[in-house]
Amino acid sequence: MDHLTQASWPTLGVALLVLGAFGLLTVSQSIGAVPKHPLHFSTVSIDPKQIFITLHLVAPKPRAVLPSERTYLTSSASGKPVATTAPCWFDRWFAERRVSETNAHLTDPRDVPDSGATIEPADVRVTVVLPAYNEAARILPTLEEAVAYLDAHFGRPSSDTKPILSPTTSRRRTKNAPSEALSGYEIIIVDDGSRDSTVDVCLEFAHENGLHDVLRVIKLERNRGKGGAVTHGFRHARGEYVLFADADGATKFSDLGRLIQGCEEVVDGSHRGVAIGSRAHLVGSEAVVKRSALRNFLMRSFHLVLMILTPPATSRLRDTQCGFKLFTRAALPHIVPYMHTEGWIFDIEMLLLAESAPPAPVIGEDGSVIGTSPGIHVAEVPVDWHEVPGSKLSVISDSIKMAIGLAVLRGSWMMGVYRRRLT
Repeated sequence: MDHLTQASWPTLGVALLVLGAFGLLTVSQSIGAVPKHPLHFSTVSIDPKQIFITLHLVAPKPRAVLPSERTYLTSSASGKPVATTAPCWFDRWFAERRVSETNAHLTDPRDVPDSGATIEPADVRVTVVLPAYNEAARILPTLEEAVAYLDAHFGRPSSDTKPILSPTTSRRRTKNAPSEALSGYEIIIVDDGSRDSTVDVCLEFAHENGLHDVLRVIKLERNRGKGGAVTHGFRHARGEYVLFADADGATKFSDLGRLIQGCEEVVDGSHRGVAIGSRAHLVGSEAVVKRSALRNFLMRSFHLVLMILTPPATSRLRDTQCGFKLFTRAALPHIVPYMHTEGWIFDIEMLLLAESAPPAPVIGEDGSVIGTSPGIHVAEVPVDWHEVPGSKLSVISDSIKMAIGLAVLRGSWMMGVYRRRLT
């Protein structure tokens, strides 16, 4: 049971056809299960093979990482930027996965379960990933707030500061649980091909605040979209908890502790868990009422489409689009390698991948395995949020693209265009 998001379709009419075709398919269908006979809608016959070919042509595919995008910039004592190769857990994971594929001797080695490789241990307590596109005028307040909070609660990697934020450990026994002694943080800013001085502003801030090798800037040569930037940052994360947040500061870092606590309450036996910030409790508040009637209407319409097209756990979430989401390190290998969507709707792809992840063991009090827990559980945590001027979201066109993207994503996973395999 897998599904995902985004891509723009040639016409809205074709998207509606996809919505209708796949709305009748049950959520429990396995990925790649193609009906033996054409689907019939009244007098219209739809050939699944034609749908598969169409989806294969239009479904989004992530572009390859360029060599320069494997390095990061940070400040030096002199203030001069220094370029360094970025550590990448994904590369090691990928190599181990390839070995698993070779040893499996399957007809299609890409179908090896994604439990065939593990992620290397964390170096810091928290990684914050900030995707940024032309954010020179808005990112400084976000960085100031983030550093103030992270310094106070986690300390810097070079210090002996123990984290004062120590979430209550889950009642369930888990593997890969974070070390109590692990402290420190890193901020990874992924500049998504900005045309302004975003990179310079961030590096100057790092120099002024002594954040050498704590604040890292990765420059993407070509714009990939918010989802592509977040996914790229996640590949280089060294934290036990990995958060992505919007660069505009719409959410507050003071809510990070609540996300970590919420995540710890749902982690499984492998310490896989996700916590998402939610603005659902703000419906009817001044922050939402001030939005235009059109924007609120489109927001509700998109949520309705989301409920129809997504599987049970994801469809029950009240806010999938808030840019404040936290993942445990153990959850990353089940999500990041299989991402396709690079636009606005990437959040939903991550949540769908979490829901469809392979089962994890349930460990009893004596340390023995007493069962399995399907998927990666998601905690929805209320967070403070406020509208920030200068949004790059075009209300009408992007809302339509998001709805179409969701239909394409759902169809691509159900028809086998996407599979839980290496891309």
